[in-house]
Amino acid sequence: MHLLQPRHTKLKPEEVKALLEKFNISLSQLPKIKADDTAVPQESKQGDILKIERKEVDKVHTYYRVVA
Repeated sequence: MHLLQPRHTKLKPEEVKALLEKFNISLSQLPKIKADDTAVPQESKQGDILKIERKEVDKVHTYYRVVA
């Protein structure tokens, strides 16, 4: 992982369920990220949800993507 690259973390099944319930969405409504993207962790497969943490000066912004 490069120093400037945002942290990409694969969510556990219980975290996925909590995320979908929190935002009242389905898996198909999440934005997609290609499986061959260099930032995607090696153990990720199609359908997994990634938590992406982008740091600014004093904040951490969290985004979610489903591997396509």
